Amino acid sequence: MGFESNDYQTTLKSRISLSGVGVHGGQPVSIHFSPADADTGIVFSVMRDGRQPVELRALVSEIGGTDLCTVLGDPAGVHVATVEHLMAAIFGLGIDNLLIEVDGSEVPILDGSAESFVHAFERAGFETQSIKRRYIRVLKPVRIENGASWAEFRPYDGTRFEVEIDFDSPAIGRQSFATDINPGIFRRDISRARTFGFMKDVERLWAAGYALGSSLENSVVIGDDHRVINMEGLRHPDEFVRHKMLDSLGDLALAGACFIGCFRSFRGGHKLNAAALRRLLSDRTAFEIVETTRRERGRMAEMIAVNAPVYAPWML
Repeated sequence: MGFESNDYQTTLKSRISLSGVGVHGGQPVSIHFSPADADTGIVFSVMRDGRQPVELRALVSEIGGTDLCTVLGDPAGVHVATVEHLMAAIFGLGIDNLLIEVDGSEVPILDGSAESFVHAFERAGFETQSIKRRYIRVLKPVRIENGASWAEFRPYDGTRFEVEIDFDSPAIGRQSFATDINPGIFRRDISRARTFGFMKDVERLWAAGYALGSSLENSVVIGDDHRVINMEGLRHPDEFVRHKMLDSLGDLALAGACFIGCFRSFRGGHKLNAAALRRLLSDRTAFEIVETTRRERGRMAEMIAVNAPVYAPWML
């Protein structure tokens, strides 16, 4: 399975910080990551102009918006936006417990991928905790459709993503990427894939007061001639679909635990990812909570059903 190298929960060894700009508001923002106790989960602490910070759990029940990015909290009130790249790094590296302090309403976009978060977490180091890691194991297929787009969970003996996209632009076209997920694969094949967009759409968003922090330093941009205008080109020939997979990991990290199963999507996005996750977690016959047990050294781990933690992800 995806994270078999560690049966126990993990957090960071030390506090670490990053700074950048928010891709939508264009404002400078700092973010601080601190170790957290076992069974804490991932918690955002949103600072508000000198007032008491507000805590938002990284759970699907806290999603307040999915139009341009994934937003936790109330978009008209206290919230933190663009959490998907950070959450993908947390999911991909198998971090279970973390306190994240943000001094603004957006996670910094950095280079538009998850690579900077990966490097920061590796600098801080990882600490194994004394409590077993719990997983959401998919027991039966669960599917959701929206026009030509669809997403589904299927039982699978591992943690797997299969993502396919289909764009009219010849710069992208139809691309697919499928892989089991573990920290090594995430670092190498997914973490560096950057967000992307079309110049005509970026100009429209700028005019409407959005994407004010977007630039060629944090986005792959496709021009009106259907060519990538970034001087350095692409990091992967299929960077577009790899970034869509990165987004999917980040959105599904809001389950509150890693899952054992296969997630598949076609022409998906934040809204569809969130809807599929809600559909899965709303059906208690579709999943169970399990943890690993090893009866003999060297033998393959078995999974046993357990009682759920207090921050149960299906409390929608």
